[in-house]
Amino acid sequence: MATVEPLSSVAMTASEPQDHYIIILINEGTYPQETTPTPNPPPTEEEKTESNQEVANPEHYSKHPLQNRWALWFFKNDKSKTWQANLRLISEFDTVEDFWALYNHIQLSSNLMPGCDYSLFKDGIKPMWEDEKNKRGGRWLITLNKQQRRSDLDRFWLETLLCLIGESFDDYSDDVCGAVVNVRANGDKIAIWTTECENRDAVTHIG
Repeated sequence: MATVEPLSSVAMTASEPQDHYIIILINEGTYPQETTPTPNPPPTEEEKTESNQEVANPEHYSKHPLQNRWALWFFKNDKSKTWQANLRLISEFDTVEDFWALYNHIQLSSNLMPGCDYSLFKDGIKPMWEDEKNKRGGRWLITLNKQQRRSDLDRFWLETLLCLIGESFDDYSDDVCGAVVNVRANGDKIAIWTTECENRDAVTHIG
């Protein structure tokens, strides 16, 4: 690393001047000429404009934004609490990189205790049928037996998540509210929730 040495640290002999003058030797054998530093010219308007420009944060260019912002929820069936008290928001994200950072730091669905759920819904939609976006909707349901928990559950759930955040339902992605994975003792379920059950074209295409 380059360092700048202060003037006070430079060794001077008794014959050297003790003030801040620049010493210029004209010719060998002549006395040194003392001059004061030449002041810098004032900055031009263009230089002022460039210096006032905000430096862009490289992070803004390194992440890949998603079309929607998403929220991941966790439900734990604690019978001493109400249903809504058992539902917790884990995190929200709106870039590909933030999705993977979240997914790689949570438990896999297959490792959850029976009675627990993960839910991924668009920002502003809660994973409950009472939500305004859900109450007229329906769901496509995948059921898995107990043996499929270790072999298929995590793969099916991840593929479902990627379909959601990747808007893989073409023109009907706006009809998708979110998805839920239910881990249960007698078998697990994965469901995709839609916003309008009467929209037959959307429901059929999503399923």
